[in-house]
Amino acid sequence: MSALEIFFNMDVLVRAFPILLRGLGMTLLLGATSIILGTIIGTGIALMRLYAVLPLRLFAIGYTDFLRAMPVLVVLILVYYALPFAGIVLSSFAAATIALSAVLGAYTAEVVRNGIQAVPSGQFEACAALGLSFWRMMQKVILPQAVRLIIPPHASNCVSIVKDTSLASVVAMTDLLKQATDAQALFANPTPLIGAALIYVAILWPLVRLTSWLERRYQRAYQR
Repeated sequence: MSALEIFFNMDVLVRAFPILLRGLGMTLLLGATSIILGTIIGTGIALMRLYAVLPLRLFAIGYTDFLRAMPVLVVLILVYYALPFAGIVLSSFAAATIALSAVLGAYTAEVVRNGIQAVPSGQFEACAALGLSFWRMMQKVILPQAVRLIIPPHASNCVSIVKDTSLASVVAMTDLLKQATDAQALFANPTPLIGAALIYVAILWPLVRLTSWLERRYQRAYQR
């Protein structure tokens, strides 16, 4: 049997494709949910670190430092396997969502914090002179200006999180990689893994190019 028949067996790929599609749906759902929750968490942590009272600022610093230093796989294993000892039992999807959202939140917090701090101090002074409340100032003045600095690195972090969804197979979630592994065992052929790799590339390559385009676009806008 040739290498082509082993790794690129079209008959096996056709039969495994419906299985891979089911895993792809779970991967996309996990990625989208983690990005939404991670963005919300990260924005809240960034505002807490910048403007909250000292105990909350220390918590925000510890949160970002700890989760940025921890490998995503370790966080995922801790959430799924350690929490049951505290009486908290989560499904594989819930555990993966919590782990990925928490990690993305830590990276998002740093990105948002840097974006806000890059806004000229005169903007804050002008808002204070106009008597704007803190939330109104953030909503109408500060965050819209910070967004152009936040979007490119945040988009890059989101791409990384989508790639890290493949780690969810460790906790038996039926994502794309888990389904590909099961299909490999079912058909006794590695072609489903090659098919899964090609699907990951088909999804992530356009996102990588989009991230590069955003970086160039917002860099030019910032220099004007």
